Amino acid sequence: MIFDAFERMVAFRYLRARRKEGFISVIAGFSLLGIGLGVATLIVVMAVMNGFRQELLTRILGINGHMGVYGTASVLVDFDPLSDAIRAIPGVTRVIPTVEGQVMATSAGGAGGAIVRGVRPDDLLARDIFRKGLGGTAAEFKQGDGVLIGYRLAEKLGLTIGDTITLISPKGNATAFGTVPRMRGYTVAGTFNVGMFEYDSGFIFMPLEAAQTYFKYPDAVTQIEVFLDNPDKVPEVRSAIFRLAQSSVRIYDWQQANASFFNAVQVERNVMFLILTLIILVAAFNIISSLIMLVKDKGRDIAILRTMGATRGMIMRIFFLAGASVGVVGTLFGTLLGVWFATHIEEIRQFIQSIIGRELFAAEIYFLTQLPARVETGEVVMVVMIALGLSIAATIYPSWRAANLDPVEALRYE
Repeated sequence: MIFDAFERMVAFRYLRARRKEGFISVIAGFSLLGIGLGVATLIVVMAVMNGFRQELLTRILGINGHMGVYGTASVLVDFDPLSDAIRAIPGVTRVIPTVEGQVMATSAGGAGGAIVRGVRPDDLLARDIFRKGLGGTAAEFKQGDGVLIGYRLAEKLGLTIGDTITLISPKGNATAFGTVPRMRGYTVAGTFNVGMFEYDSGFIFMPLEAAQTYFKYPDAVTQIEVFLDNPDKVPEVRSAIFRLAQSSVRIYDWQQANASFFNAVQVERNVMFLILTLIILVAAFNIISSLIMLVKDKGRDIAILRTMGATRGMIMRIFFLAGASVGVVGTLFGTLLGVWFATHIEEIRQFIQSIIGRELFAAEIYFLTQLPARVETGEVVMVVMIALGLSIAATIYPSWRAANLDPVEALRYE
């Protein structure tokens, strides 16, 4: 082994403080706690940032698809042959023709703006994100007589399943007396909860044929949504679609639509990593200060050990082991605490909310209804390596100073 039994015995004895050396041990204890909390905080924050990005990506793409194919005009005609051709492209999992438009949704309980998306019932209900959060029955929706609305929009308008919601389109009907707003009432066939405030409070899904009739797009759609098995395959699929359509379409993918948002999340993630790494660095400086005080306090012991035959290397390894053990134990403690906290963070949030009686993670602000966390093994290993590296580096100078202590000078002034 690198450290023999004698070196380990002396190093761990120095860490067990006697009464007159208690202050040094207290500093070492705070160093251990500081490194542990720094590592735990860094792991938790990185897990939450990863979970936040993954949840947003999953929910946004679960609603919008990875690519949107638009016509050079306002609508796409003869969309079914193009949809069938796109389905045959390798990597494409689902193709959904869609009609989209903005409306004012009203009821006896209030009014609010909303986006209507017309899709075929089978295409909508085949998505996992809707099957899990669908309330009520979808029978009327499948028959084309009802609509699905977000549960938050239903709460805002005071609607329940079976009620009537009135949709008012800004594109009215031209009459002899001027433009008259287009109004129509639909039965609420069900509600959905996808877990994102933006969609749960402002989206309405309608059967495709009904949407074509309401927005006056007969035998046409506004876009074709394309879902891929891998979001990173967008460039290859884009080129294939252009070849099929002979460049007569426009394509808008998820990276273009959400680039600024996900770039902001990535920048914030990197900044938080840098800031929280400084916590570990500060704790490492505490190791330096506690070891320097320990070396000064043990000057007489070092001199005696040297006169008894201990080499400079043995003295250096003794104090190196004493300091590094604080960093290693603190890192392991912080890793276990951080991983446990990150995997149970939603239960902890619910517990704290029940105690203080306030909402800690408002969906109106953070878009999501729960606090996500995703622990990645690679990042945990990276955090552990950084903490261990800083802890070990912090022990080098005090250990070198102890090894180079002059025994004669130490005994003279003790």
